[in-house]
Amino acid sequence: MSSAKPPALLLTRPLADSQRFAAMLPDWPAVISPILRIVPVDHDSRPLQDAPGLVFTSAHAVASAGPGRGRLALCVGGHTARVAQAAGFDVREGNGFAEGLLPLIAAAGVPLIHPHGRHLARELPVAGVVVYDQQPLPLSDDAQALLAGGAPVVLPLFSPRSARLVADAARAARAPLWPVAISTAAMAAWDAPAAGRRVADSPDAAAMVDAIRSLSLAEP
Repeated sequence: MSSAKPPALLLTRPLADSQRFAAMLPDWPAVISPILRIVPVDHDSRPLQDAPGLVFTSAHAVASAGPGRGRLALCVGGHTARVAQAAGFDVREGNGFAEGLLPLIAAAGVPLIHPHGRHLARELPVAGVVVYDQQPLPLSDDAQALLAGGAPVVLPLFSPRSARLVADAARAARAPLWPVAISTAAMAAWDAPAAGRRVADSPDAAAMVDAIRSLSLAEP
């Protein structure tokens, strides 16, 4: 039996990402408590700004490459592609998975550089440059209070690393937990108790919204 009132969402992506996702589910109560913060890392920017082609597996890396100037950008998914296009890149969009970039890389025809975070889910067959770090953060008091309650909490998980960090932070939760993952890899990283779980049909925010809306939470 589904709950008459949507359960609360605990959104743990960086603030702007979480706010954007919360706006896609305006009828669901949400607590935002980033589990990671994106911190720029010192690097030599010249190779990125001079590269004829870039590979972006996160929108957080786009600014590091400088103005697009019509250069090729291979982007992991829709949001990253939109950010790169706004920066002036000639965008080729993947299917949301890093593996989906492999045929685009093979067909690029120009040298490529991959600016990325310090914690990388998958190595790609191109030169890489670390341009930011993803540093762990503790959950906020509001998030901890939500997990200590008795009502179900839905936990959208957007990467294996964030899934591991959220699972560690929520391991002692009293609330029934419903992790919803963007991929099977992200769900596999969840090792805390769960009242139920769901994997999105495709690796994008719209599919995550559909998966969350389709949740049927059992009555206690």
